[in-house]
Amino acid sequence: MTIFPPAPDLDALRLELARLRAAHGWTYDELAARSGLARRTVIEIEQGRTVGTLKTWHALAHALDARLDELFSLLCRGHDLPGGPEE
Repeated sequence: MTIFPPAPDLDALRLELARLRAAHGWTYDELAARSGLARRTVIEIEQGRTVGTLKTWHALAHALDARLDELFSLLCRGHDLPGGPEE
């Protein structure tokens, strides 16, 4: 029997991106310049039109001075993190 993981909370991830960008007081252009990404990529990720690649999120995390593991832990919001206590 195959057991599928719960769906990732992609909204929590994109909302945290928006929160971090706002906390820095940056426009889309500023975040794009600091991350080396295209403005369009930043907008599409933050607005939920695309998920982005691991390389993209790595660039965003570095630009925002955020830990990638903490950002990605938001994907498990609302359900247990993998590797938690056994039931």
